[in-house]
Amino acid sequence: MPTAAASGGATNQTVPAKVLDCDTITQVKEKVLEQSWKGMSFSQRPHVDSLHLEWRAGVAGHLILSDEDLTSVVQGSWKRLNTLQHYKVPDGATVALVPRNNKHHLHDSHDYMPGEKTPMLDDGEEGGVRLWHLVKASDEAELPKHRRGSVREKGGERAKAIPEIYLTRLLSMKGTLQKFVDDLFTAILSTSRPVPLAVKYFFDLLDEQALQHSITDPETIHIWKTNSLPLRFWINILKNPQFIFDVQTSDHVDAVLSVIAQTFMDSCTIADHKLGRDSPINKLLYARDIPRYKQMVERYYGDIKQTISASDQEMNSALAELSRNYAAEVNCHVALHELYKYINKYYDQIITALEEDATAQKMQLGCRLQQIAAAVENKVMDHTKSGSRHPHEDYKNEARDVARYGGAGVPPWSQAWGWDPSESAWWLGCSSRDLAGPSPKERREAIPQWAHHLQGEP
Repeated sequence: MPTAAASGGATNQTVPAKVLDCDTITQVKEKVLEQSWKGMSFSQRPHVDSLHLEWRAGVAGHLILSDEDLTSVVQGSWKRLNTLQHYKVPDGATVALVPRNNKHHLHDSHDYMPGEKTPMLDDGEEGGVRLWHLVKASDEAELPKHRRGSVREKGGERAKAIPEIYLTRLLSMKGTLQKFVDDLFTAILSTSRPVPLAVKYFFDLLDEQALQHSITDPETIHIWKTNSLPLRFWINILKNPQFIFDVQTSDHVDAVLSVIAQTFMDSCTIADHKLGRDSPINKLLYARDIPRYKQMVERYYGDIKQTISASDQEMNSALAELSRNYAAEVNCHVALHELYKYINKYYDQIITALEEDATAQKMQLGCRLQQIAAAVENKVMDHTKSGSRHPHEDYKNEARDVARYGGAGVPPWSQAWGWDPSESAWWLGCSSRDLAGPSPKERREAIPQWAHHLQGEP
């Protein structure tokens, strides 16, 4: 395990970096880069492909190392990637990261430099070279093309070939990470700090819906809450930390995070998982910890239920504050259109529910939704002819909406929702000047006067 003294980075200082003699040159550059730019966000670091690895051997001069060059070992259609051992780099050697002079590389670049990271060609019949590092992939050169496995299948075969001796190392790594995993689950499932208002409000809504529909099975309510918060939000964050942090997740880190995310997912379920000798190793690793995590999830849901309920006014104020704080970062038109696509899927059920709800009748929500549907779909609803209240069964007029409303496929906010006082006359019967207006049933019998301008082509 050579220790390379790496020079480079933001301060051009020499720092020690632990590498392996079996590391490829790209792997060495990644490790040296991590040490040289430690503490700096990923987006501020240079990309590994924008740098050369230079071995500085004193009076012997400087040598640029690369994954592939004229000294690479080639056996038939196989070419082995160069390693530190290939170049006979000794322990304690000094290497430097120097910028490339002939090409600028970005983080998302897919270009390849001559003599470095040549793309892998699996088709030996066309003269391609197959690259390998420590273990060769299964040689399928003798098989017909239609019988050659995919890259994913090859990866699965290699995964199954892992010797059982690595299980001890796996358990050791699990023990090293155990405290961090416990702290993570505790931070997520703790109510020691105030629960976000949106979480409390939504969980109370789920409890109210269960009570309203006479759903007494606690497992059903548990599943609702699990699907809405842990599985929809936290699992996504656990598997993709780059969504909120300026970091890079390697393939190895991604595999570890997937195991932790799966453990969190199993902890949120009520059903017991029966494990056996043939169960996946990732499930066996945390089999003894999952019952304890399940208790944490149930306690978390129970503690939220015991906290003080959030009123509609508090929730509206919180949403208004969020809107003000992030007004410049959110495209309201796109958000409204995505929300309407969901409404369009269940339009009849929503309209029926709004007509039967006393509060919705008082606020004329059914009326407003019908008018929004007509504006967004650019289609007047004539229910007496169609026999259905559904405004539009598909999105065949979406292209016309895009042409009319400038790409988002929806009308302006004030026009679509009718909240602009200057547009009160446009909302026939639903404006602040005329809160009574015709009922939703009466409105379905006639075409709204304001909608006549939508009948013509744009």
